[in-house]
Amino acid sequence: SGSLKTGKMPERKKTGQCKQEEDQQQKEEEREGLIEFYGSYQELFQFFCSNTTIHGAIRLVCSKKNKMKTAFWSVLFFLTFGLMYWQFGILYREYFSYPVNLNLNLNSDRLTFPAVTLCTLNPYRYSAIRKKLDELDQITHQTLLDLYDYNMSLARSDWSTPSTQKRSSRSLLHHVQRHPLRRQKRDNLVNLPENSPSVDKNDWKIGFVLCSENNKDCFHQAYSSGVDAVREWYSFHYINILAQMPEAKALDESDFENFIYACRFNEATCDKANYTHFHHPLYGNCYTFNDNSSSLWTSSLPGINNGLSLVVRTEQNDFIPLLSTVTGARVMVHDQNEPAFMDDGGFNVRPGIETSISMRKEMTVRLGGSYSDCTEDGSDVPVQNLYSSRYTEQVCIRSCFQLNMVERCGCAYYFYPLPTRAEYCDYTKHVAWGYCYYKLLAEFKADVLGCFHKCRKPCKMTQYQLSAGYSRWPSAVSEDWVFYMLSQQNKYNITSKRNGVAKVNIFFEEWNYKTNGESPAFTVVTLLSQLGNQWSLWFGSSVLSVMELAELILDFIAITFILAVRWFRSRQQLSPPGPPPNSHDNTAFQDEVPGLSAPHRFTVEAVVTTLPSYNSLELCGLSRDGEVGHE
Repeated sequence: SGSLKTGKMPERKKTGQCKQEEDQQQKEEEREGLIEFYGSYQELFQFFCSNTTIHGAIRLVCSKKNKMKTAFWSVLFFLTFGLMYWQFGILYREYFSYPVNLNLNLNSDRLTFPAVTLCTLNPYRYSAIRKKLDELDQITHQTLLDLYDYNMSLARSDWSTPSTQKRSSRSLLHHVQRHPLRRQKRDNLVNLPENSPSVDKNDWKIGFVLCSENNKDCFHQAYSSGVDAVREWYSFHYINILAQMPEAKALDESDFENFIYACRFNEATCDKANYTHFHHPLYGNCYTFNDNSSSLWTSSLPGINNGLSLVVRTEQNDFIPLLSTVTGARVMVHDQNEPAFMDDGGFNVRPGIETSISMRKEMTVRLGGSYSDCTEDGSDVPVQNLYSSRYTEQVCIRSCFQLNMVERCGCAYYFYPLPTRAEYCDYTKHVAWGYCYYKLLAEFKADVLGCFHKCRKPCKMTQYQLSAGYSRWPSAVSEDWVFYMLSQQNKYNITSKRNGVAKVNIFFEEWNYKTNGESPAFTVVTLLSQLGNQWSLWFGSSVLSVMELAELILDFIAITFILAVRWFRSRQQLSPPGPPPNSHDNTAFQDEVPGLSAPHRFTVEAVVTTLPSYNSLELCGLSRDGEVGHE
């Protein structure tokens, strides 16, 4: 027993040393953990402010004993933070507005010559409708005599017997009387009697009346100019006559040689393979040059001698004077595979004048998608293309009006292409189409139909900037031999030398052509650069400082989650335990079998501790064995 007593103190010393090693090992494990969580929000915030590279953050904790400084730096820090994010909002708003830069490029190359359309500027009297046009002229003659006491001389053609003329005139007269040409007093003179001496002839407006099918609603289509009113009224009835004979559009009564006396491009003579013909209801016979995509003209050099030169006849013969009030020709320059809208881009050529038109090509390329509402080919535009050409804004607008015309009025306007399963408007079949047309036209101009909103600009388009110069042609000293040569070669019957012919030259001014392109003004790289500049301005930090701020947010979320889990578990431990879900009441069973005693219940508790290291385990095991043996 003496030997055992002497060995007792070393064993106790070993036990104390073992506990110290365990405590030290536990502290090292806590200090070298893989994931570090803070015990409170205060500890997290203090660690962040003391170690972050964001300027000004350390001032929030280093002066915590001076509340005035702490409050000042706190306000300054969060104010700066708010100003920086206000600048961030401005940058993001500018980025998502998708601004563009305009790029201007000058290119030099051989240029493809554009298409050129030339019209006689006078509607032609088709032989198929000549009878009805003579009837309309007679009715117009009587109307002008009644309204203005003007006796218009008519070059009537003896085309029918009196009985046939009387019968057909009654048919046309019935529809003309339904849409009569009338005079109407101006708005400020409505209450005055018609024979009042204060009412002058100039105080009247002239127009024609259009009524609905049941004649319950009528309105007066008035014009301030009597010339415009007569021309519009005559054009309305002329369109109805054309619509009664749809095949009139296909009639080819043009005579190229009687209208164009000379055609030359690049010093070479033009032939029939270089032009196509179509008829316009108001501008007469039209010829489009260089519209064949298989063999397009190219300009080898700029200048007047390397373009298109035309000598055209401008003398009127057997045309319609009530429909066309000008003389000359109308010319338009446009791109291939685009229809010639003579009302929009054309201009008139004066007779007896040489018109020299110089061109400058200009291309525009727009960014699509989020940067603009342009369309690549019109496939994403909710309007059917009625023209056999590529998409343009004017093609879309006119197609939109025609489709609305068919839907609302039940027929198509004669000036525009005919949709599928539709027919042209004619008051012998559609009595009130004129009333419907002018009502729809007013809505169209006010954009009630939405055509201008639906039809978007193409992303790629080519335009030609034109400038014209004029000179007398032929000159006074050369007109004799020029007209003599024309009469010999083209069988030109000279009746008016000054108003008989005109010359047109169309050429490129220079080889350079301008391209207007767009590029994004605010890209992702630009956005990140601007954000970095703002961050450095307000906090003087870098991308790593942003990562520190992101780490702070993640740690805050993790601590919040851990505290929430602890609170939930503490609430569960405080609540009394209920019966297990699979427990059963065995009272009845115990009553039926009294001989069986209730089973003994016992509880097993498991204690899980952290395993010590191998050396401490061996040392502590030996010490415990010694204590047991001593006892």
